[in-house]
Amino acid sequence: MAAHAEAFEIRTRGKGTSEITGEVAAIVTRSGIATGTVTVFVRHTSASLVIMENADPSARQDLEAFFDHLVPEDTPYFIHTYEGPDDMPSHIRMALTRTSEVIPVIGGRMTLGTWQGIFLFEHRRSPHRREIVVSVTGD
Repeated sequence: MAAHAEAFEIRTRGKGTSEITGEVAAIVTRSGIATGTVTVFVRHTSASLVIMENADPSARQDLEAFFDHLVPEDTPYFIHTYEGPDDMPSHIRMALTRTSEVIPVIGGRMTLGTWQGIFLFEHRRSPHRREIVVSVTGD
């Protein structure tokens, strides 16, 4: 069994989703692995990963609006607010989603569905640099 790992950085513009499918696909190609899995991991506690529709941006806008409604900022009972009113909500949003995704690799390509993309989901208002670690294993 072979293994290949790389990391890359993405700069966010603040809250919202940023597609990283292309970057991950390039790493899968460079790995030379034809059959296996790719694990994508974000190394932060206030951002997450989601596999989401990549054809119509309004689907991601609705996702973002839903999380704003589900976990609002300025919630009076949050005590972890050292970095501002979006501090604790960003951690809760991360906990409700995922920090990693595992995708099968067949024929040297990820087997995402037609409308699926991999997105970094930034939960903080301010721009951030986020590190993504990608590990490909298989034959």
